[in-house]
Amino acid sequence: MNVDELLAKAKNGLETKMVYGEPYEKDGVTVIVAAAVGTGGGGGDSRDEKGRSGEGGGFGLSAKPVGAYVIKDGKLRWEPAVDVNRLLATAGAIAVAALFAATRLAKLKYRAQADDDR
Repeated sequence: MNVDELLAKAKNGLETKMVYGEPYEKDGVTVIVAAAVGTGGGGGDSRDEKGRSGEGGGFGLSAKPVGAYVIKDGKLRWEPAVDVNRLLATAGAIAVAALFAATRLAKLKYRAQADDDR
């Protein structure tokens, strides 16, 4: 398979079905899940001074749940997915930054007070 064939297959593999799941119905409630899909790919070919050639390529795909549409009693609502790991990492980063800022502020106040006492 050459690079052009690889990229063509990768492009053909991306469909709307990969973003929205098949509707699931139970007890009168229909759920349609949604995901953010990202792709990337690349490839190339080359010849050396002896006329030998080579080619290669790669393709990557990532999908992350973002939420679901819920249909109940004829009403549609969006239920976002909560990424708990990302939420905890963000909260941790904010806590560390606040601790650093509080420490720095305390040092500055201490130095200012020491300068006033002289």
